[in-house]
This record gives sequence, C-alpha cells and structure tokens, in this order.
Amino acid sequence: MVEVNAKNIVLEWVRGWTEGDISGRIGQILGIIKLFFVVPLLRISLYICFLMSLFLSLEWVHLMVLSVLVKLFWKTPHKRFKFQEIEDDLECGNEAFPFVLVQIPVANEIEVYKLSIGAASKLSWPADRLWIQVLDDSSDQANKDMIQKECSRWANEGINIWYHARETREGFKAGALKQGMEQDYAKQCKYVAIFDVDFQPEPDFLRRAIPFLVHNPELGLVQARWRFVNADTCMFTRLQEMSLDFHFTFEQEVGSSAFGFFGFNGSGGIWRIDAINEAGGWDCATTTEDLDLAVRAALKGWKFLYLGELQVKSELPSTFKAYRSQQYRWSCGPSNLFRTRFIQIATNKKMSPGLKLYMIFNFFFVRKITCHTIIFLSYCVISPLTILIPEVDNPKAKAVFVPLLIAALNTIVATPRSLYLILHWILLEISMSFHRTKAIFAGLFRARSANEWVVTRKFGDSLLNNKINIDSTESKYHEVRSNVQTDRFLLPELGIAMVLLTCGCYGFVYGKEYYYFVFVFFQAIFFTIAGFSYFGLQNLD
Repeated sequence: MVEVNAKNIVLEWVRGWTEGDISGRIGQILGIIKLFFVVPLLRISLYICFLMSLFLSLEWVHLMVLSVLVKLFWKTPHKRFKFQEIEDDLECGNEAFPFVLVQIPVANEIEVYKLSIGAASKLSWPADRLWIQVLDDSSDQANKDMIQKECSRWANEGINIWYHARETREGFKAGALKQGMEQDYAKQCKYVAIFDVDFQPEPDFLRRAIPFLVHNPELGLVQARWRFVNADTCMFTRLQEMSLDFHFTFEQEVGSSAFGFFGFNGSGGIWRIDAINEAGGWDCATTTEDLDLAVRAALKGWKFLYLGELQVKSELPSTFKAYRSQQYRWSCGPSNLFRTRFIQIATNKKMSPGLKLYMIFNFFFVRKITCHTIIFLSYCVISPLTILIPEVDNPKAKAVFVPLLIAALNTIVATPRSLYLILHWILLEISMSFHRTKAIFAGLFRARSANEWVVTRKFGDSLLNNKINIDSTESKYHEVRSNVQTDRFLLPELGIAMVLLTCGCYGFVYGKEYYYFVFVFFQAIFFTIAGFSYFGLQNLD
C-alpha cells in the first residue's frame, strides 16, 4: 500500500509533479531557457562584438596604411608648411622673436619640479621675449616653499620666471592655466608653450616649433612627440611605451597629415593664444581640458600640426595605482566630452563633412568609446561564455590571431624594439579594459567620478637613482580620489580572473576547439596580477 505524503500531494496539486520529478523538470526548463533565450542572446551579442571589432580592426589598418603613405609619399611638415628659422639680428635686436609664455602647472609633484623648471629656464630664446610661469596648486605649504625657492633661484640668474600659487584647485589644471593667462604680463604674448612638471624640453624646442606658427596663420597648435626617460625601468613601463608610441606614430601623425586635427596631449605643445581665445579659453567642464580645447579650436577652423621629429622628455607612471588613475581620467574625459560636443561637431559649418565624420566616428566613437568597451565585452564576457555554451559557434582562433597580427604590424612601425612583448601588451590591454570601460560609461552618464582629478605621481631622478624615501612622501605628496579603491586588492579584477579561470578549466576538460582555453588562462593570470596590483614597481604607493 502506497504511503500518502502531504508534501507530495501539495507538490502534485501546485505543480502537477512529484518531488522525484523536480530535478528532471528543472533541467528541462533550464534547457529550454538556454535554447530559446541564452543561446540566441549570446549569438546576437557575438555578432555585435564582431561588427564592432571589425570597425576597430579597420581603424587600425586605416591608421597603419595612412601612416606608411605619409612616410613614403606625402610631404614632410617642412614641405607642407612654410618654415623659416628666426635668426638673431644685430641691428634690430630681438624684435623678430615673438613674445612666448611658458606655463608649468604643478600640484605636489616635488620629485620632478626642478627638472621642468630647469629645462624651461634653459630654452634658447631671447630672455626679454620669454616669460615662464610656474602655476602651483600644491596643497602643502612646505611644497610651495620649495617650488617658490627654485623659481627665485632662476630669477636671480636673469630668467623672467613668475611663481603663482592658488589656495584651491578650482578647475584643476584648466583653472590654473586660465588664471596664468590672465596675468597682465602674459597678455602681450602671442604663443604659449605648456609643459607638465615632469617634461623636459630641449633648449632648441621653441626655435624648432615657433616658426611654423609664425609663418602659417592657419595653425593654432604645434604638438611635439613625447619620449620617456623611464621606459626601460620595468616591463610595465615598456608596455606603456608601446601604447603611446602607437598613439603618436599613427593617431597623431595621421590626424595631422590627413585632417589637420588631433587631440592635444596636454603637454609638450605650443598654442597660438588667439586660437585659445577664439575657442573660448580653458574650460574645466571635463577632466580632459586639453582635448576639449582642441575640439573647440577645430570647430573654429584652426588647424593642428604634429611634429614627430620634435621630441620632449617625459615620464611614464611606474606604479599600477598611478597608471590606473591616469587611465581612468584619459578614458572618462573623452566620453564625457563626446556627449558634450557631439551636437556642436555635427552642426558646425566651418568643418568639412570628411572632418566631421573623422572626428565623430573614427576619433571619438571607435577610438575613445568602442575600443576599450568591445575589448572587455569580447575577451572577458562573450568569448569565455562561448566555452561554456558550445552551441554558439565562435571562431576563437581568429579572435586571438587577427588582433595579434594587426598589433604586431603596428608595433613593427611604432616600437620595433618591443615586438617580442606584443602578447604581453595585448593581455595588459585586456586586463585594463574593465577599468577603462567603467570610466567610459562614467563619462557618458556623467557619474560623480567623471569630474574628479587625481595627479599622476611621478618620481623623476629619484626613481632612476633609487633615492625614494617612501615614508616621507607617502602621506604628504600623493592625492587620492575618494571613490576609487586605494587598497592593494582590486576585487572586480579578481572576480573576473576567477570567472576566466573557471571558463578556462571547463574548456580544458570539455573543449576541443583550437585550444582557446590556453589564451583564457593567460587572461586570468593578467587579471590576477592586476587584482593584486603587481604590475609596475612595488612599495612606491
């Protein structure tokens, strides 16, 4: 006789099945959900990723081809623009030399301030035609005293150097630069050169750049190439050098040669002050005030020139914490700016349709928004999920080898000495994609963190000579953004590493296609390194 169980009766009445059938029925339901919802959704996502990846790959190839054409067939800047050196004249004195303002913004960067002030003071430009401003936003009075003392030392040697300190950092760097240009003595200058505090221009920097602005009234900006004094400090700085060399060799060169537009890098450039004023001056609406000024100047019809042969020394972030804060700002600011200036670009009447398309699609949409977002979605979400769901066909071999091939070709042109690090570079870009994607959406939706600024800490000669006193600089000279994790352990990155490791293990046990799980394991390793903040030099944060 069958025992009557109340629980079975309730289950039978509510669901029409007995307790013994629950596991089988749940499995059927999950299978239906997977077949009719998960698989189609994943396929659609995969197609979208392929489309966006195609845009990105075509942009890479487009930049590479145009860059090669520039080097092989197109005219050099000296042939495209009028250039005539400004020479000393014994009879007329220095009247042929225009007044030039040099601005050096500082904010607690006491390890490097002597380098930039000293380099600016040694510029080979007539002393009575050169004004140097040190714009100090330091929060510590001891820092201000040291920087002011250095300025006084050079002033005693006959250099026209002024020290300006602000009580608050309102407007951040843009606010400091704007206030500096409002000084009475600065108003007689025609050009302004901007150098961040870790930049060291060569003595002939102005003599090689200013003539382009003097003899070509359509030019509003001349941008020099950055070279990095600490690129060989560790593998982390070498990988950063690869990214920035790509930026200068391809993005800046092609933008300058083909369209007369590129993003001002914020340092190592000389502006025509009339171009700044016509564009509306410095604006602190975003944390990329340099790019914002460049866009607004382009809207007014000004052209930009990139001089790859003119180089200025600078420093790369050598710690992961400093690098993350820099990359957050560099990713968040452009997306915020795109939202702000999109309508103005699209409706501008002074720009050609080709330049509008280039700025909106190539410059902003593909490079500033799609690039990092699609890297994160493709390599950290969609492709790993296709390992767990084999019903979705994903050409995983192409997902690895095509980017490797394109990146290798670009590296051969931009940074040939680092070609053997190409896989490391791709994996670092993937491991940073989540952080950058988060910043991009913060800018697009104007999150509170979109307008926060963190100074990227630099170490100067103290780093190269291993003379850093961590205990004395830790609490005094480093600013921290309140809503970005300052602990060593980055939980989101560690969580992504665990997901990738799980997918990789599943692919190792059950997968049979192209051994894609090997690449997923490499991704998990790099995300783990990022999660524990083991990139770059340690014990410096």
